[in-house]
Amino acid sequence: MKIYEFKAFPHPRRVRMFLAEKNIDVAFEQINVPAGEHRTEAYLAKNPSAAVPLLELDNGNFISETVAICRYFEALQPEPALMGTTPEEQATIEMWQRKMDNSLMITVSHYFHHATEGLGELEIYQNHNWGEQNKAWANKGLEQLNQQLQTNSFVAGNSFSIADITALCAVDFALYLNLFSLSAFPAIDRWYQAVNQRPSASA
Repeated sequence: MKIYEFKAFPHPRRVRMFLAEKNIDVAFEQINVPAGEHRTEAYLAKNPSAAVPLLELDNGNFISETVAICRYFEALQPEPALMGTTPEEQATIEMWQRKMDNSLMITVSHYFHHATEGLGELEIYQNHNWGEQNKAWANKGLEQLNQQLQTNSFVAGNSFSIADITALCAVDFALYLNLFSLSAFPAIDRWYQAVNQRPSASA
């Protein structure tokens, strides 16, 4: 079993953090996305969507998409639970995981690919106005997260979960792009300092 990734990207980091929280050791193979290795015939045969991360199982099958990979390892090793245990916990964590994906990770990614140089010559299409619109939506996502964290220790309640992993990776991506300042969102700042102390944050 191994995972294909490009370590500098936020989505592979989400999987590494998830595995670190569960203390699961998996081999990684780097795919140099900026050099176009994700679009080679050999890699497309494994993942036609040309994305990382990608999990290769021992039986030769492949699982793509970040949350799907995490769900596989959650089922393989349920403890510590990062996707909830009771029906309510699972639904609540899934809800906030999707909120963080849609309102932060995706919007920040669209800003990166459309309003900056992005991946340079590898960008097939760019729309600067669309990128700037996503920047505005990302700010609304930060406001939503800040409000949630005013009354909760973690994104989906009082326990660390995959929703925190997605939020942290998205926030770090936004900070890298200078989209906001932590000082403008005190609740996010408090949470950010806490989760960054977890060993998995440096996975």
